[in-house]
Amino acid sequence: MRQSVEIGFPLGAGSYAVTRWGGPATVAAPTVIAAHGITANGLAWAPLAEALPEVDFVAPDLRGRGRSRDVGGPYSIAAHADDLVRTLDHLGVERATLLGHSMGGWVAAVAAVRHPERFGGTVLVDGGLGFPLPPDTDLDALLDNLLGPAMAKLRTTYASREEFLAPWRGHPSLVDVYSPAVEAYQARDIIGTEPEVRSACVLEAVRDDAADELRNPEVVGAIHRLPGRAVFLHAERGLLNEPVGLYSPEVVAAAKLEDAGIDVRYVAGTNHYSILLGDRGVTAVAEAVRALL
Repeated sequence: MRQSVEIGFPLGAGSYAVTRWGGPATVAAPTVIAAHGITANGLAWAPLAEALPEVDFVAPDLRGRGRSRDVGGPYSIAAHADDLVRTLDHLGVERATLLGHSMGGWVAAVAAVRHPERFGGTVLVDGGLGFPLPPDTDLDALLDNLLGPAMAKLRTTYASREEFLAPWRGHPSLVDVYSPAVEAYQARDIIGTEPEVRSACVLEAVRDDAADELRNPEVVGAIHRLPGRAVFLHAERGLLNEPVGLYSPEVVAAAKLEDAGIDVRYVAGTNHYSILLGDRGVTAVAEAVRALL
């Protein structure tokens, strides 16, 4: 098991938390910096970090999540993208490969567009491809419908850590890939003390970031303006392990990502979460990262 260190530096109203696998001894290795999903945290990347022992793997808790919850706003995809550059500056890393899952796909794409001198390639994992929403869309209803249990946990107070964690062990997209690493990732989201524990995710951050990634043309269009080499991976199945993924093959084909020079890869046998947390998905994402390194 790879050793990791947690690093924090002052940002906004709090401290920005970063998990780094490899640490200072591996600064000569290529660096990968990874942006997680909308209600996740940096430990979501632990299985992939294990699969890429040759890289310096850096995974922040994005502002408003995990141990970066107290950083505060503004919450936007551009703010997260700029925070990735601040992280590289703090670590003394000049250039890195970008990696993003779900919402983190938009963060990675925007970071690549805003800071092309700092990033040498982009891997988007079941995220980063979107289409503008009609202005009258009810954002809260959309998030509840799309994310389901992930949104419900933000509004729930739990009597114990066990009560918080139990639903995730049986989550339809996680039940087949649940592991100690997945449990540690879920547990990092817990704040408070029993009998009142809750998610570390700031609801305002989730809402503001979702509005930005779904309504901001600069964010929506970033995937088509990536300045360097890029890979887009999409899962076969959905967020609740539905038969159709977040990005069906037809939707991906219609986006014409190949015209923008993006290597598109369909990952059969995975869903929106197992593409990051299960063996089949980890293998596919690791191969995509190595292709850019």
